[in-house]
Amino acid sequence: MGGGGGSPAPPRADGAPVSRPPAPPAHPPHATNVSRRAAVRALGALVASLGLAALPGQARGSDACSGPGTHRRARTHSRHAHAVRHPAPRPGITAAAVLPAGRVPKRLRAAYDRARQIPEVLDGIYCHCDCAERDGLRSLLSCFETPMVSSCRICAGQAKLAYELHRRGKSLDEIRAAIDAEYGD
Repeated sequence: MGGGGGSPAPPRADGAPVSRPPAPPAHPPHATNVSRRAAVRALGALVASLGLAALPGQARGSDACSGPGTHRRARTHSRHAHAVRHPAPRPGITAAAVLPAGRVPKRLRAAYDRARQIPEVLDGIYCHCDCAERDGLRSLLSCFETPMVSSCRICAGQAKLAYELHRRGKSLDEIRAAIDAEYGD
């Protein structure tokens, strides 16, 4: 008889039986009943966790800073359990420590240029990505003294709003209130 495939194999022309390889088991011993959707979710979670592990510390410290294209809206990311305290702008503060254009990506040069124009405003604004707690940065101006803005749309968005409001003649208190309304609790 044949080799365990169930029904006997038909004999060859010379009358000798044909041997068949054994049939594979119906379910391999390593198979599990995982739906495709569950497998895709698990793979997505694995990829996301590996991606976060590769980010610089300031970008992964909280979920507020997210890479380009992943930020939906700031207020969904930054929720403070504490009241935000804006720092007092330092007298005579300048933009001397803001990164020069050659050290930032081309897509962010305009943001850094705007920061250089209003250092006295940005130095008086708390950054809602929580970099003060996470990275020890003093103010929104401090974000522009580092490459953080390239991975954090909250910093860039707050600075753009501050710049636009400052150009319209708004006071620092009015700018703070608008940023808190858009990016805070």
